[in-house]
Amino acid sequence: MRTRLNSNKAGFAAGSPLWKAIIPLLALAATAQIADASERRFAYVYEATTQPKGAVEYEQWVTWKTDKADDSSFNRFDIRHELEFGLTDHLQLGIYFSDWRHQQSDSGSKTEWRDFAAELIYNLSDPVEDVIGSALYGEVKVGDEFLELEGKILLQKNVGKWALAWNGTIEAEWEGDSYSEDKGAFEQTLGASYQFNPKFLVGAELLHEIEFDDWSETGDDVVYLGPNVSFRTGTWWLTIAPLFQVTSIDGEADFQTRFLLGFDF
Repeated sequence: MRTRLNSNKAGFAAGSPLWKAIIPLLALAATAQIADASERRFAYVYEATTQPKGAVEYEQWVTWKTDKADDSSFNRFDIRHELEFGLTDHLQLGIYFSDWRHQQSDSGSKTEWRDFAAELIYNLSDPVEDVIGSALYGEVKVGDEFLELEGKILLQKNVGKWALAWNGTIEAEWEGDSYSEDKGAFEQTLGASYQFNPKFLVGAELLHEIEFDDWSETGDDVVYLGPNVSFRTGTWWLTIAPLFQVTSIDGEADFQTRFLLGFDF
């Protein structure tokens, strides 16, 4: 069995610029004051709850993928900037006003703007008061010769200090000249989180992905698993989830991590 992660990859080694940026965030979060319970406790899994009416929140996303068996130089950073609005107590609007990507590979490196996006989440039931919490999610992404539609079912159950959540996702994507290249994807995410105190939570997340080129050719099943950590304050929160590939797909990154930083207004 081959090694999954080379700790000497660019950007991951101790003392690298990436870690120098992360450490102050962790130190700041560790000294934070007690928060309310509305912040996201997962990085890849969406919860079934929504923002209350009139609430506004900014979220900064960074997803880093690295360590491909068939590309020794691979490093990719996907950056998203989102504003969330509570339209009602059950309906939430999210606007991603700029999604962009920086990627390094054996063939070179490039930085490109990808798209802007909008999402709606409609909460159907509560994860505490009802037998199970549920919500419906829809997102559209539009870029330069790029269009993606995404739908999710969100399920969640909170029991005491524990929260369990599952998402089922279908994606349809078109890109290229006249949007001639199309593919689909099915994704499942599963998460568990335990709240040690109002400002510190720890858990785990699982990500399962499979793509369908031209909606006819089935790709490989890829599975990632790893821990998550969430810190909360009265006005902002930080969630981190490093995931490791537990399958053996050479064309997929062996390691990815997502950082979410949110600010309430």
